[in-house]
Amino acid sequence: MEERQRIVVLGGPTASGKTALAVDLALEFGGEIINADSMQVYRGMDVGTAKPGPQERGGVPHHLIDVVDPDEDFNVALYRSLALPVLGDLAARGKVGFVVGGTGLYIRGLLGGLLHCPPANGEFRRMLHQDLKTQGMVVLHEKLKGLDPESAERIHPHDGVRILRALEVIHLTKGRLSSMVEKHGFGERPFHAFKICLQMERKELYHRINKRCVRMVEGGLVDETEGLLERGYSPELKPMRALGYRHMIRFLKGEWDLETAIVQLQTDTRRYAKRQITWFRADRGVVWFRPDGAEEMREKIKSFLSGAESKRESP
Repeated sequence: MEERQRIVVLGGPTASGKTALAVDLALEFGGEIINADSMQVYRGMDVGTAKPGPQERGGVPHHLIDVVDPDEDFNVALYRSLALPVLGDLAARGKVGFVVGGTGLYIRGLLGGLLHCPPANGEFRRMLHQDLKTQGMVVLHEKLKGLDPESAERIHPHDGVRILRALEVIHLTKGRLSSMVEKHGFGERPFHAFKICLQMERKELYHRINKRCVRMVEGGLVDETEGLLERGYSPELKPMRALGYRHMIRFLKGEWDLETAIVQLQTDTRRYAKRQITWFRADRGVVWFRPDGAEEMREKIKSFLSGAESKRESP
């Protein structure tokens, strides 16, 4: 039987240093980088997504960055459909694929397959959107919590897209989305994947997050957000409700002063990082490395790619 392609996955919380490390590793091991950040796929959203520029990419090809406009749909299924042929091409060219990002859902879908849910129901979806307008996202999240507490625990109260989809699945299947997830198990194994996550002291991580948020604003996040609005992108679009953009929108509307917007952005980003850590901690196949463990990490990657070490493959 032909051996499955070996890839390296580098995850972890935002601001933990994934981008720079991935470039160093790709240069060292002859690899290319496949983005696994759900926001960096959007064109024109650079500052707020901490998208690496040409200099930061260090001459290493990066894939699945800038693939759709902010008003185009994008999800884990589309991500997987684009990532699989890229990885196939890398294998054909003898390159190592480094899947890099903090969107655990995308990584799980790529490595373990997709959950087969019923297609969207237009009539019920319109009802949900009406409820969203009249009742608000928090109320719908509470409704989900009553119907499927496990899913509500995994979905942030501000993630309207996933809240509505979970409620829709419950309505269409008369069952819980969390039960479908458990039954599916994400057990496909198209790759031998060595999964790495970066960890650091929480205090240091939060310090880095706070500084990054300030740098984003100083680096043009307000102008970038204003430009997106001027080009006609609605504040209600999924990417416009993401970290950074929703905060700057409230500043631009006069609801917050800039200092308040920055402080709230820092707070929300720290909370997001905490959820990312929780997600990756739940994956027993992940190997965690501290900043002072870079040499050990490189040795393990070298051993994995050579086939000398057993593979960790849980999705």
